[in-house]
Amino acid sequence: MRIGVIGAGAVGGVLAALLDRAGHSVAVTARGAHLAAIQDLGITLSGAWGSHVARVDATPELPTGVDLVLVTTKAQDAAAALGAHAHLDGVPVLVIQNGLEAISTATRLLPHSPVAGGLALFAASFLSPGVVSVTAAQPLYLGGAVAPFVDLLSPLLPVTVVSNFAGAQWTKLIVNQLNALPAITGLSVQETIAHPGLRRVLTASMREAVRVGIAAGVRFESLQGLTDASLRRFARQPLWAAQALPLRFARTFGDVPNPGSTLQSLRRGQRTEIDYLNGAVVAAGSAPINAALVALVHSVEKSGVFLAPAEVVQQLSAKMRRGWS
Repeated sequence: MRIGVIGAGAVGGVLAALLDRAGHSVAVTARGAHLAAIQDLGITLSGAWGSHVARVDATPELPTGVDLVLVTTKAQDAAAALGAHAHLDGVPVLVIQNGLEAISTATRLLPHSPVAGGLALFAASFLSPGVVSVTAAQPLYLGGAVAPFVDLLSPLLPVTVVSNFAGAQWTKLIVNQLNALPAITGLSVQETIAHPGLRRVLTASMREAVRVGIAAGVRFESLQGLTDASLRRFARQPLWAAQALPLRFARTFGDVPNPGSTLQSLRRGQRTEIDYLNGAVVAAGSAPINAALVALVHSVEKSGVFLAPAEVVQQLSAKMRRGWS
C-alpha cells in the first residue's frame, strides 16, 4: 500500500520506518534539516523495535495517490497540517496525537474522510534530523473508524482498539502530566520523579487532572496500568500516599533517560504542545496547578532558560499549597 505520514518526527518517523520495513511504499512530510536528512539518508530507526534505515519519499506536503494517511504532528500543528492537505479529503485518516481534539479537528477539516484517533503509548525520541529511537515498547491505542489501520499496523507493533476513545484520551492526558516538569527544569522524567519536591508537584498536578475529569463526567479508559477505578482512588488519596503512582511510572521507564515529548520540542527550538496537555485540563475545569505549569512552560519557551527544581517547588507551593492536601 501507499501510506502517507504527515509529520515524520519521533512518532511519525518510527511508524514510517516500521511501515517501510514491512514493504509498504511510504511518503512523509518534514521540514528544514529534518527534511534534507531524510531525503539524503532516509529515516534511521533504532531501539526496542529493532534497527532499520527507511528510504522513503520526503516532501513538505504529501502528494495525491496515497491509500491511507497517518497524521503525527504535534497537537498545535494539526489544524494547519490538515488544512494544507485538503486534496486528500476522502482518504482514511488516523490522527495520532496527544490532547482531546484529534478526531474532531480532522473531521472538521477533512469532512469526507473516515477518521480514526490514535494514542502512542510507546516512547519515541527524535535524536537528530533523520534519526529516531524507540525507548519504551508500548501499544498504540486506536478508536473511531479504525478498520483499515488495524489491518495496517497490528503486524508491526502492539495495537489495542478501544470503544471509549474519549476516556482513553483522558487517561493519556494523566500520563502526559509527566511532560511539563521536565520541560520546565530540563531534567529527564526519571530525574523529575526522583526529586522529592518535583514529585510532590507532579503528584498534585496529576491528582488535580483526575479530579477535573471526574467533575466533567469522564469514564477513564484502562491503559498503561491505569483504570477508571484506580484513578478515582488516586484522586481521593492524600498527597503523601498518591506519590506511589509517579514512582510506579518511573519503574516502567527503566534506565534510559526519557526527556518527554515537551522537552524534546524545546530542545529543537519548537513550540510545545503544553496547551493541549496541561492546558486541556485547564480548559475542562478549575485547575490552578496545571495552569501554573502551563505558564512556566511558556516562560521557558520564551526565555530558553530552565528553572532550578527548588525554584519550581517554591513557586508552586507558594501559590497552591491548599491544593496539595
